[in-house]
Amino acid sequence: MRIGKPIFENIQPTFGSSFTFRQFTEENCSSLPYWHCHPEYEIVFISNGRGKRQIAGHISYYHEGDLVFLGPNIPHLGFAQELYEEHQEIVIQLKGDFLGNDFLEKPEMGAVKQLFERAKSGVTFYGHTKWVIGEMLTKMTQMDNFHRLLELLRVLQLLATSEDFVPLNINHVSAEVKPQDHQRMRKVFEFVEENFRRQFLQDEVAGHINMTTPAFCRFFKKLNHKVFTDFLNEYRIARACNLLAGDSQSISTVCFDSGFNNLSHFNKQFRLVTGQTPSEYRKSLRNFVMSPI
Repeated sequence: MRIGKPIFENIQPTFGSSFTFRQFTEENCSSLPYWHCHPEYEIVFISNGRGKRQIAGHISYYHEGDLVFLGPNIPHLGFAQELYEEHQEIVIQLKGDFLGNDFLEKPEMGAVKQLFERAKSGVTFYGHTKWVIGEMLTKMTQMDNFHRLLELLRVLQLLATSEDFVPLNINHVSAEVKPQDHQRMRKVFEFVEENFRRQFLQDEVAGHINMTTPAFCRFFKKLNHKVFTDFLNEYRIARACNLLAGDSQSISTVCFDSGFNNLSHFNKQFRLVTGQTPSEYRKSLRNFVMSPI
């Protein structure tokens, strides 16, 4: 899926409600297929399956469904775009002040306020929390607006106090960046998506968007808060993680299919990004799938 300038999504709360609650299945799937952003916070639950997260400059993959809490104005694709298994998707979108300007300043909301701060860089939840929250969100589909609001507060508190989360550490391209900069970043992302398996220099990427190499380096770091080489390594490692979820390819094959031409370098970069070796990562995925919920 190629991306472009993020399109502003105009979100209107459900009639009689202070936030938006939507449920999608295979039959009525309308997960946004385009690069978009909105000022609302967003909770997304994917019931099962494997898919890709593409959020600002961050790309990663999920397995066995997903639960994400995303802050406002972060460009992203729909989380079910590359998910082909039968699944259910529930999306909640809410303003930071959806219950009043001082809502998060109430003493009872201290943990939730911290959760909202973490969401500005993106958070994904796993394990017990993911399935408990998923069940709560599913039950909310049968509730009236009042009880749905009460349940949402319970969901936020459980997310806020859970330890089953991983920060996505998104330093996103702000929606306020100049349109021409979004266009350039789109071309960079397209170039990486099409060429990550082969070796290339930054000079080639810079030339692709009609910039000198020094200017490109400054431009990329300013918008993404990381150098291009780090981004490219993270992109390749994300691809490798997705391949490691299967058992059909050896680690050396995954290495080369992900764009690395040296197994030792691949292992080093994989540990730097994930904190595990490729073998440990594959083993942890197997243990997670086999462990009872």
